[in-house]
Amino acid sequence: MLRFSSTRLVFLAAVLLRAVLFCYGAWQDAYTPVRYTDIDYFVFTDAARFVSRGRSPYDRDTYRYTPLLAWLLLPATWSDLWFSWGKAVFAAADIVAGWLMVLVLRSSTGVSEERALKLASVWLLNPMVATISTRGSSEGLLGVMVMALLWAVTQKKIRLAGILLGLAVHFKIYPFIYATSIVWWLDQDRLDGPSSAADKTKTSWSILTFFNPARRTLAITSLSTFTALNLLMFSIYGRPFVQHTYLHHVSRIDHRHNFSPYNTLLYLNSSPSGGSALRLESIAFVPQLFLSTIVIPLVLAKKDLASTLLAQTFTFVAFNKVCTSQYFLWYLVLLPFYIPKSSFIARPKMGICAALSWVLGQACWLQQGYRLEFLGESTFFPGLWLFSILFFLVNVWILGTIVTDVVNM
Repeated sequence: MLRFSSTRLVFLAAVLLRAVLFCYGAWQDAYTPVRYTDIDYFVFTDAARFVSRGRSPYDRDTYRYTPLLAWLLLPATWSDLWFSWGKAVFAAADIVAGWLMVLVLRSSTGVSEERALKLASVWLLNPMVATISTRGSSEGLLGVMVMALLWAVTQKKIRLAGILLGLAVHFKIYPFIYATSIVWWLDQDRLDGPSSAADKTKTSWSILTFFNPARRTLAITSLSTFTALNLLMFSIYGRPFVQHTYLHHVSRIDHRHNFSPYNTLLYLNSSPSGGSALRLESIAFVPQLFLSTIVIPLVLAKKDLASTLLAQTFTFVAFNKVCTSQYFLWYLVLLPFYIPKSSFIARPKMGICAALSWVLGQACWLQQGYRLEFLGESTFFPGLWLFSILFFLVNVWILGTIVTDVVNM
């Protein structure tokens, strides 16, 4: 049995899990008709190949990411032996994210080393996390950035936090939602200790007191980093960089492997002759952003920052018009910070019910998706539509419990 008192053993087990899946994936790709490697990985490596030839990564159709990712994967273009370089990088990112997670758990929550390792194992030893990274999904890189950002904020390293926030938003847009929570959390009392009642009385009337040095520093460094990276990429790749990295995500109509309730609507609107005049999915961001960037941060951030980031991310993914399995890693990396205070742990039956509902909701959807893609059966209605709604309702229930738990902390 794994000893959680040993940091070395836990991380060794995490590395071995990914090494086994890495080797198994190579075997499956070589000897079975169904590939283990994610289609996105071929997009990444094709883009890197274009870059290695002095061309734009956006010459590869469907490359919708920052050029930084293509640059990072340049070694994968050197030879066939190096093809899986990116998978190794993404798997290593999982491990680094887990290490940062342990640091934050120990420093900000005060748990013991053994307890921190147990909680971090929800990420480090999670087969779903390891599988997604070793298949070639880059989400593990975001896990590192988010964990590093959380560590920097809780350690009050504000300039570093600003740089990491700007980098993360450049790399993938969604971390911008964390800015509201971090800014709201960085009040002067938390930074300098409780103020005297007299000091509070003197300063409470000025709005300028809200813009304390930490908040100003975070805003300046994050915006400067984000702007500098974007100007650099625009100077090299021009308008295609803006179009494919940012603007595409506003109008995207991806419906494959999409658990979102908007799935069927996106499919209908993907047809040139089948789209509706009013594309309802184009305003899907309104409830999504209102909840994840305004309501949840203002209500929860001062209670518990890490759990608030979890609630924000869970909301962003559940309400997004495109919701794929890789996106689940966005909030799974934050789950260990919420677990100790969770009703799902305090009430095991409810926790088991929630976990089963979350898994079965996906399984039912995937069964309908298999019939559609592999058997050629039309399962859009009622199958895929019904199970998309069911999975969304399960997520809303889980989110409601998370928010309630954080409010009561």
